[in-house]
Amino acid sequence: MNSRQRRGVILLILSVLCALGAFAGVLSVVHDAKSKVGPEVGAYRVRTDVKPYTALDAGQFEKISMPRRWLSANAVTDLRQVQGKIAVTTLRAGSLLQTDMIVDQPALQPGQQEVAIMIDAATGVAGKITPGARVNVYATFQGKKDGDPDQSKIIVTNARVLDVGHITALDPDAAKNQQQPTEAVPITFALSTLDAQRVTYAESFAQRVRLALVAPGSQTSVPDKDRTYELATDK
Repeated sequence: MNSRQRRGVILLILSVLCALGAFAGVLSVVHDAKSKVGPEVGAYRVRTDVKPYTALDAGQFEKISMPRRWLSANAVTDLRQVQGKIAVTTLRAGSLLQTDMIVDQPALQPGQQEVAIMIDAATGVAGKITPGARVNVYATFQGKKDGDPDQSKIIVTNARVLDVGHITALDPDAAKNQQQPTEAVPITFALSTLDAQRVTYAESFAQRVRLALVAPGSQTSVPDKDRTYELATDK
């Protein structure tokens, strides 16, 4: 073997060693990246915009893979979690689906409808009323004309609560001028058509609307003669 051949062999060996070194470097980088990212898991992304209170189905979402360590604790990883659910807000296309974006569909009985009204946070709820509770709805009305007594009426009995929203601050100036509450909570009920009309009328025209929690298992209705109270007739 002459000197030129020896140089060729040496260069070939060096090339092979360099290639092996580069390959080992790539493997090291890949291994390091995997160790930092961790294993991947399946999650779900919204395909197209979904309107609030829309019933959900699997076709509205697409499965994606992402590192487990980057996935939030409330991310939906199983589409069975959307069965019987509705969106609580607009789900934007491309958003990662999370459990706080969805709630159970209202369990309405035939002839019932879902109605939400704002209730004084301090006197109407006080943290004791939760979804599934039964309440009586009270409303106080000012006399229609001078000299007429103010009245307290039981508008609806045994109304079933579907949802209790977050406390909302009202306009402090308007509330002060009208002696209205400064904070309110949206309460959603399952009501018949007539009862829905009653509570919406009370919300619009009553001075106050309050809720009284009914003891679990109690379904006793209030007689018509006891639904209206006037201080002058109290004995």
